[in-house]
Amino acid sequence: MFLFFNNFIEVYKNNIHLLVFTIIFLIIIILGIFFYNKFRGFMGKFWLKKELYKLPKKEYLILNDGMIKSNNKTYQIDHIVISKYGIFVIEMKNYYGRIYGNTYKKYWYQYVYNKKRSFYNPIYQNYGHVKALEDNLKLKEDIFIPIICFSNQAKINVTSKNIIINLDYINDVIKSYKKVILNDNINIIRDKIISINIKDKKIRKMHVKNIKKI
Repeated sequence: MFLFFNNFIEVYKNNIHLLVFTIIFLIIIILGIFFYNKFRGFMGKFWLKKELYKLPKKEYLILNDGMIKSNNKTYQIDHIVISKYGIFVIEMKNYYGRIYGNTYKKYWYQYVYNKKRSFYNPIYQNYGHVKALEDNLKLKEDIFIPIICFSNQAKINVTSKNIIINLDYINDVIKSYKKVILNDNINIIRDKIISINIKDKKIRKMHVKNIKKI
């Protein structure tokens, strides 16, 4: 064992570039372990945003990562698509594995191999987003179309009449709404949401902290 470590040290003594590479590689692995969930969440929103930007720009206005206040509470909304066919309020869950739940259960479950973890029902979460937008924009609830979107690696086993889909189907679902239900100028609605968007980093950090308690 001593001989092994002695040879190991000698290798790095004679190759400083290999030592630097190894240290960087180990740092990346450690950071990956600690920040994996955060990174995966970021990438999920990135890929969804990229998909949404394929929608016709004249018909659909897109807002990402918004935070608004309603009834003294803050609500962070992943994506909003504004069109004359309705306002699509999208909650992205970049989870994989098997997803189980239903409309009324407070918590849903993710199964990855034999591991099980629970997470707050995203239908409830997104309903809060819709009510906050409804309150701020003074629009009727039926103008809003809530969507729960999971990664393509997720197998969705959820009993619900709500729209719960994989990422690949997001634009098809949005474009399936063809009836004009919003006569207001969609640019004005977009500008209103932008005007109430909370950018303060302290408030955003506090929101994330409070969400983790749910």
